[in-house]
Amino acid sequence: MTMMENAKKLRSGSLAENVRTIGYALLIALFIRALLFQPFFIPSSSMESTLLIGDYLFVSKYSYGYSRHSLPFSPGIFSGRVLGSAPDRGDIAVFKVPTDNRTDFIKRVIGLPGDTVQMQDGVLYINDVAVPRQRVDDFIERNSSGNVRRIPQYMETLPNGVSYITLDMVPNSVWDNTGLYIVPEGHYFMMGDNRDNSSDSRVPDSVGYVPFENLVGRAEIIFFSADGSASFWQFWKWPSAIRWNRIGKWTD
Repeated sequence: MTMMENAKKLRSGSLAENVRTIGYALLIALFIRALLFQPFFIPSSSMESTLLIGDYLFVSKYSYGYSRHSLPFSPGIFSGRVLGSAPDRGDIAVFKVPTDNRTDFIKRVIGLPGDTVQMQDGVLYINDVAVPRQRVDDFIERNSSGNVRRIPQYMETLPNGVSYITLDMVPNSVWDNTGLYIVPEGHYFMMGDNRDNSSDSRVPDSVGYVPFENLVGRAEIIFFSADGSASFWQFWKWPSAIRWNRIGKWTD
């Protein structure tokens, strides 16, 4: 065998090994994403002040078991859930919007199957009982020009003891007073913490009741966060754009 043939054989073997390595890496990444953790980016202010635009977090896929929505592109290979575990009231969950079964939303689990849910004068009622809420320090919002806006915040405490902060941007807004919602069996009522800027289960044409099958996973921990003040190429601004105090913060 000539030196040229040996070199060609080595190159061919090296290429095959690289292809196998890449294939194994992709399979491992798919396994982790489908069964363990999925990264998720917060694109809107609907969960402020708990989650901010520019937060990146991990969603645990195993928390509620697995459905077709646990897999990329939600293939219709099976229905229902495998190893299903019901969410707790107060969980922050990622789910596929029932109106299209494609779009990912992230909201808080407020109503469980069989519950009644209603908003009256900005107060949340579950099963005809007002959820206690306490005024806390204002949320400080700064725009790109440096202007400051103070937004009232309230701490709500759900019947199971889970507490979290909500925003009340507009007193007596359209969704501060609603009809009575009755959560069907096998469904959940989801709401954003930013009550006046959240399309959630209060809006039937947009979200409505969320089937258990549509839950993707539970939000766990913020692994990166940036305030959007620096473009990708403005590397000298990256240190000041990163919200260092949010990295490693648990979402509960």
